[in-house]
Amino acid sequence: MKSIQLISPVDGSVYTERQPLPLAEAEAAVARARVAQKAWAARPLAERIALVKAGVAKLTGMKDQIVPELAAQMGRPVKFGAGEFGGVNARADYMASIAEETLAPKVVEDSDKFRRYLAREALGVIFVIAPWNYPFLTAINTIIPGLIAGNVIVLKHASQTLLAGDRLAEAFHAAGIPADVFQNVVLDHATTEKLIAERQFDFVNFTGSVTGGKAIERAAAGTFTPLGLELGGKDPGYVRADANVDAAVDTLMDGAMFNSGQCCCGIERIYVHESLFDEFVEKSVAWVKGLTLGNPNEAATTLGPMANVRFAKVVRGQIAEALAKGAKALIDPALFPADDGGAYLAPQILIDVDHSMSVMTEESFGPVVGIMKVSSDEEALRLMNDSAYGLTASVWTGDYDTAAAIGDQIETGTVFMNRADYLDPALCWTGCKDTGRGGSLSYLGFHSVTRPKSYHLKKV
Repeated sequence: MKSIQLISPVDGSVYTERQPLPLAEAEAAVARARVAQKAWAARPLAERIALVKAGVAKLTGMKDQIVPELAAQMGRPVKFGAGEFGGVNARADYMASIAEETLAPKVVEDSDKFRRYLAREALGVIFVIAPWNYPFLTAINTIIPGLIAGNVIVLKHASQTLLAGDRLAEAFHAAGIPADVFQNVVLDHATTEKLIAERQFDFVNFTGSVTGGKAIERAAAGTFTPLGLELGGKDPGYVRADANVDAAVDTLMDGAMFNSGQCCCGIERIYVHESLFDEFVEKSVAWVKGLTLGNPNEAATTLGPMANVRFAKVVRGQIAEALAKGAKALIDPALFPADDGGAYLAPQILIDVDHSMSVMTEESFGPVVGIMKVSSDEEALRLMNDSAYGLTASVWTGDYDTAAAIGDQIETGTVFMNRADYLDPALCWTGCKDTGRGGSLSYLGFHSVTRPKSYHLKKV
């Protein structure tokens, strides 16, 4: 069986290498998880919550070790590496705070004749296939409610962030969560698909590409295994005539460029009302020129390499295609001498773009954004909805009602007003169209990892 190599984008070296589990060993790991699940679910809810929160605290305590590991694995500058832990703690705390109320039975009748109520029961063995771009934040979206609700977790982390899976396992085990209740495994694609096809799992959560999501669905076909699929996006920003330009520039450019543009809900296309277009573009160019591309281990670096050379190649191809079709590039790559033609990629802003260009329609997942001029809400809506994806949309206006009315017409999972690239744990993280299906966070996040069970009890 071929080993899995983690190639560091920092210098192209092999950072770590693992041998994936053979199918029989993987099946045995799932079998151990299934045996452990009953005892875990039988523990009091308060005990499970305490253990999970202790695991998150252990993980946070490892951040000085994890931050440089993240830089080496996927290129995030150490300047921003610790930021992920704020989100991890906020999400874990919120999900823990609503667990008792959300999971409590909903009583319909409790009389001397009938006791009728609706309960929620753990699904069993949950398989989490986590991505590399936010390797802790995305994973805990399912891990935290899954464990609290009484499920056991089998985690397969992305090959680009193998050590993230190790650290999660170390933290939860150190907190007292049994080894078979939380397992981190290294699997290749073939074994992963085989396990799903064998109906080894009671729920599969996958965050990744549309291609990967389709492979998961094919593997699960006929098993009736529930799936949660978050498959990225092509998230738009719309700057109306009444928007605060400075605030819009600061947030939308950060949303487009942070993490080298490698954010599921990052801003990938912007539509600006014609009255503000020139000002917005001028200020956006100045904002991007203030970035520093370089080695993520250096304190001055604000833009690291993309996680893999092949990812950067996709973005370069989109930019080249757009330029060939008449787009105009506003950022001179010479301003970013660290651009090596490989994983290190200069940021770019494109104007004179349209939807015949892949940079405006296909996921880029890199530090590039196209900006188009529009004359009305109707034109902006048509363009925002002209997408195969639907994760988030960012509307810039001074009025709640206007934002909500526009949001009602956008085909998306989340509507933001005057912010972007953010997850609120009290709101459901979900999408539509090729972004996938299912939902995490909020009280609905517990519904994803449990099933309803009805009790109709009669006295005779």
